[in-house]
Amino acid sequence: MNSNDPTLFSLPPAHGGSGRGTPDDMQFPFAAPTALTDAMAPDWARALAPAAPALHRIAAGLQEERAAGHTVLPAPENILRAFSRPLSDVKVLLIGQDPYPTPGHAVGLSFSVDPAVRPLPRSLNNIYKELHADLGIEPCTHGDLSGWSDQGVLLLNRVLTVRAGSAGSHRKRGWEQITELAVRAVVGRRLADGSRAPLVAVLWGNDARSIVPLLGDVPRIESAHPSPLSASRGFFGSRPFSRVNELLQQQGAGPIDWQPARYGKGNAF
Repeated sequence: MNSNDPTLFSLPPAHGGSGRGTPDDMQFPFAAPTALTDAMAPDWARALAPAAPALHRIAAGLQEERAAGHTVLPAPENILRAFSRPLSDVKVLLIGQDPYPTPGHAVGLSFSVDPAVRPLPRSLNNIYKELHADLGIEPCTHGDLSGWSDQGVLLLNRVLTVRAGSAGSHRKRGWEQITELAVRAVVGRRLADGSRAPLVAVLWGNDARSIVPLLGDVPRIESAHPSPLSASRGFFGSRPFSRVNELLQQQGAGPIDWQPARYGKGNAF
């Protein structure tokens, strides 16, 4: 995938304002009886077809939670955003935990936030610090990482929703099984000659490392999470961005341009 590849359908605005209603009254796009082909790229819909009943159950549970007066993040149309680009184009798997619980922050891509969010989440600030130390790329004023996604970086949280203000509140609701299926689909892709498609996994923290048994011999880069609580214990100095590009090139794939401002919304300072 590259920045010139057309999307398969129009991506929703990252802030969730689609003009179809507020996030609190919009239907979840994977609620029964919606077909997955209406909610994600066609090859993702095929890969995740076994999870359709589970997605319908999760949607029903989220609707009940919302009816009880709680806010579910991210906005409904962004929950499956990580699957809007083709599965076939993924070449970097970057695993997060669950969405930011602060309203207005979560956009359906791990670690990414709406371009208007200020100040940036501290984990994302630390990612930018390491990006600068690794490749000399100046930190951006915005936190929109969709430019990475456009190039084949799958920014996938292990859990795809959260109750506003309550981090980790939607764990063990079935999302882990669905994202595990997604990881298996990425790892299982084969080229015409039967070899594995180029892929590098980036695992920051213990939640991300939980998928190691699914990766087989996929090259991976592991370190502490970029959270302020752990970044100094191995994230800083890990050089994940240059190492990803080296591993991609060893597999015959093009490198990622890690400059968010080049593809994302907003400018570097």
